[in-house]
Amino acid sequence: MSGQTAVSIFMGSKSDLPVVQSASDILKEFNISHNMFILSAHRTPEEVVKKIKESEANGVKVFIAAAGMAAHLAGAIAAQTTKPVLGIPLGGGDLDGLDSLLATVQMPKGVPVATFAIGKSGAINAALCAVQILGTSSEEISAQ
Repeated sequence: MSGQTAVSIFMGSKSDLPVVQSASDILKEFNISHNMFILSAHRTPEEVVKKIKESEANGVKVFIAAAGMAAHLAGAIAAQTTKPVLGIPLGGGDLDGLDSLLATVQMPKGVPVATFAIGKSGAINAALCAVQILGTSSEEISAQ
C-alpha cells in the first residue's frame, strides 16, 4: 500500500519492541505502510494524543497498541479516535500479562478496543486483523 501511512503502532515502552516487531514484520509482508511510536499513556499522555492526531492527518486507518501491566494505551487511543484500535496485551510483571489483558479488554461502552492474545501471537494476529480491515477497501491488499 503506497502513499499515506495506513497503520500506526504504539507501544508503551522500548522493552515492548521485540514483541511488537512481529506485527511490523507482518505489515511489511503485505507492503502496508506503517510507523511505530514508543509512548506511555501514563507518562506522556499529551504526546500520545498529538501522535494520534498526526497519524490521522497522515491517513492512518488502523491503530495497534501494545502495553503491559496497567495497559491503558489502547483505551487512551480509542478515546481519541473513531478508527479501529487493536490492543495487544503484553506479558511481564507479577501477573505475567493477566493484568494487561484485563486492562485492554475491559473497556467501557462507547470506547471499543479489539483485544488479542497476550504477547507475540497477539501481535501477529493484530497485524493480520489490520490487513483484513485495510483489505475491505483495497483490492491490492485483499488479493494477497
